[in-house]
Amino acid sequence: MQTPIARLKKKLVACVLMSLLYPTFSMAADAPASSTFTEAQFDRGEALYQQQCAACHGVELDSAAAPELVGTTFRKSWSRLGANVAELFNRISTTMPPGQAGNLDEAQNLEILAYILGRNNVLQGSEELKNDYNYLSAIPISRGDEILDIAATFIEGIYGIEPTGSGPSFDELLNAANNSKDWLYHNQNYQGTRYSELTQINKANVDGLQQVCAYQLNNNATMQTGPIVYQGVMYVTNATHTAAINAATCQKIWSHDWQPKDRMVWGNNRGVAIKDGYVVRGTADGYLMALDSANGNLLWARQVADPWLGETFTMPPMIFEDSILIGPAGSENAISGWVGAFSLNDGDLIWKFLTVPEAAAGGGETWGNPENIPLGGGAVWTPLSMDLEIGELYAAVTNPAPDLPAYLRPGENLYTNNIIALDVRSGELNWHKSIVPNDDHDWDLTQVSPVLKAGINNVSRDFVATVGKDGVLRGLDKQTHEILYETPVTTILNAEVPVTQEGVFACPGVYGGVLWSGPAYHPGEKLLITPSIDYCAQFIAAEEVEYVPGQLYMGGGVRPDPDAQTGWLTAMDVETGAIRWRYHSPTPMVSGVTTTAGGLVISGELTGNLLLMDAGSGELLNSINSGAPIGGGIVTYEVDGRQFIATNSGNAMLTFRTGTESSRTGSIIVYALPQE
Repeated sequence: MQTPIARLKKKLVACVLMSLLYPTFSMAADAPASSTFTEAQFDRGEALYQQQCAACHGVELDSAAAPELVGTTFRKSWSRLGANVAELFNRISTTMPPGQAGNLDEAQNLEILAYILGRNNVLQGSEELKNDYNYLSAIPISRGDEILDIAATFIEGIYGIEPTGSGPSFDELLNAANNSKDWLYHNQNYQGTRYSELTQINKANVDGLQQVCAYQLNNNATMQTGPIVYQGVMYVTNATHTAAINAATCQKIWSHDWQPKDRMVWGNNRGVAIKDGYVVRGTADGYLMALDSANGNLLWARQVADPWLGETFTMPPMIFEDSILIGPAGSENAISGWVGAFSLNDGDLIWKFLTVPEAAAGGGETWGNPENIPLGGGAVWTPLSMDLEIGELYAAVTNPAPDLPAYLRPGENLYTNNIIALDVRSGELNWHKSIVPNDDHDWDLTQVSPVLKAGINNVSRDFVATVGKDGVLRGLDKQTHEILYETPVTTILNAEVPVTQEGVFACPGVYGGVLWSGPAYHPGEKLLITPSIDYCAQFIAAEEVEYVPGQLYMGGGVRPDPDAQTGWLTAMDVETGAIRWRYHSPTPMVSGVTTTAGGLVISGELTGNLLLMDAGSGELLNSINSGAPIGGGIVTYEVDGRQFIATNSGNAMLTFRTGTESSRTGSIIVYALPQE
């Protein structure tokens, strides 16, 4: 019998393992070659399996007399949090063969494990398996050519799929920009201005702000959520937890904890979308799910992204009419990215726009492929925005893969690092604009907001702002698609120098400059204000690249500069891009920014400080330490005539540790002025 090893044998070079909490993975250029098992270990394991295991589990590992050890169900069972390859080895070592546990030594058990992994499409490595929990648990069981069937993954809630809760209506969502009592979308409104008309808390009294209450999520998951508020109820998330709390008292109304059904990819989540009693979010194992706003009951869940390919949901969805709009993260895993519309009623697919169609086909006019390697990327993992008048949806498409050796995929690499403008009802492409073509630094385009209208938002033309990990904020004329200006918001160095196998020192590093939180707009001051990360790194392309489905496909390594990791809050004129003021933070800035008619700019730092600044001058008016890093959305709203400000606080971004990173589990903290 020809083994999968003989069929799949490849040279593994410069493949780097990644943690579940992107973007916290380490990419050292001198990391060891990926090692799962050798062909010899597989062959010894096959012989042992036939002697010790085949009588129960079958010669082909699929006997009905004992659980199958091959196939989709088996692979899903051992690729989840708490049920991974390390736990599989523990099961083999301590319970097998039945009634004879301990008859096989450690090396023999590892050989049987190697055989089982190989039969489940895990590629061989350059070293033998070893008994180390962290090492074994990091091995994903690749699903190979199995295709996700979203119809077969549908889960109906035990109380039905119709919510008993209500609101907000679609009309309320359409008018969110004129409703400052609530915060109805991740970026406040479809246009993404992050601006509130509330004035009760203002420049004159913000120094009197006090903490009102806090809600503890009671675990150490990354805290990047953007709270949503409707009629005094706030909705917050982390990787698996969703909660509705009283927005004025922080008292829990309900909570829901998702039990993963499949392989977990990256453990970040940035929030929900709401409409007509539905509370909708994505999960790390590729499910889209809807909860009842009244009680948190699961209405439905459907797996629409494939974690075996490296797809995962981290972004907050958008709801327009009765469509849920969302895309998967995972460019670094060489997914073939997409933006999709799914039914609010049951998650069924309505339309899907493929962001890298030429890459998925193996190459094309804008994707040269001289060495015939796998190509991919084009994930969408940050908030969407819209022009409501014309029904146009904007998405920031992210980087190509393999990430670093751009010479292996010559061309513009459409539609990676593009603004794409889609018809929101059909998913058809209206236009696109390439921002960072043929990217070789993992410089995702991350933001496509705010969207501003001439004569409405105090600007002279229809406009969209865009910024990304290259650290440059651009103003774009939305009618002509002309770039009006390009303003650096962090240190830029060697941006035009190609990444080579010898290595190039460049800024920003792979985690800079602007990540999941983008610009806010202040119409009175005509300012765009954006956070950014300031740090640099050595980028090194690999001599050879190796593709393993669902795993990191950087095509090289990155050595961050550990000595200079700070951040900026930059305010610039919306018409000209001229910088009006800057705030320099001692740590990278990744939290949301919110502006108010009270003359404030509100943001946060990884130091834990909530910053309250004069929008016109940038003067720091008040700084309140929350006790843990701030790295998610910051919102303001009104309940019973009282204005509140809410921020999250917790493990914001483990890449940049500040000494307070583990001082508190994830929290939502609410502030207001003292009541008279």
